[in-house]
Amino acid sequence: MAITLTESAALHIRNQIAQSGNGVGLRLGVKKSGCSGFAYTMDIALEVQGNDTVVEAFGAKVLVDAESLPFLEGTELAYVKEGLGHVFKFNNPNVKNQCGCGESFAV
Repeated sequence: MAITLTESAALHIRNQIAQSGNGVGLRLGVKKSGCSGFAYTMDIALEVQGNDTVVEAFGAKVLVDAESLPFLEGTELAYVKEGLGHVFKFNNPNVKNQCGCGESFAV
């Protein structure tokens, strides 16, 4: 699987897991939503599920379920400064269109 993490994304994931006090990594997925069709989902994964693919980089783990995997293939997950704060940025080569607000995408 070709999902990659930047070092800053991995650091943020590790920090969030440490602050939560439990979890094995970041669960990354997609759901049908928004005006363009799909939206990214993120949550702290408490355990590895049977259909998860696990990616590890810079000491952080990202778990992706089998249904979401085709939509995320080749994605780079970065954590960048944007405006006054920091956000996860998805550099997903599968995205063909995004809504104006950037919350949803189409493949």
